Amino acid sequence: MRKVFALFLFSFLIFQFTFAEDNLGGANEWDFGRVKEGVVVKHDFTFKNETPGVLKITGINTSCGCTASQAEKRSLAPGESTMINVAFNSKGYSGAVKQFVYVNTDNVGLPVIRFIVKAEVEK
Repeated sequence: MRKVFALFLFSFLIFQFTFAEDNLGGANEWDFGRVKEGVVVKHDFTFKNETPGVLKITGINTSCGCTASQAEKRSLAPGESTMINVAFNSKGYSGAVKQFVYVNTDNVGLPVIRFIVKAEVEK
């Protein structure tokens, strides 16, 4: 029974992250283009609180250990922005790569915002 519950919970979390809505349109995706294998590339996304109240970033997850991310600020007043710093380590990759960054917030209407980084890794 525990295994079935654990499998259900895992599937639910994957489903939630896969279908999380984006609030930034095309600004939530970055393509590094061609990258040499072994290079760490970085990009900063702008994240703006478009709600009428204070928005708290409760956590940040990435789809892979090769990608690291952090927010410069965790609490945003209405209209305030912060940078979401993302670093992708291309070591061990080859070809087209797509990684995801999930910013978790206390906004019930949009609890997860997804950012995407892509690269074409060359040996």
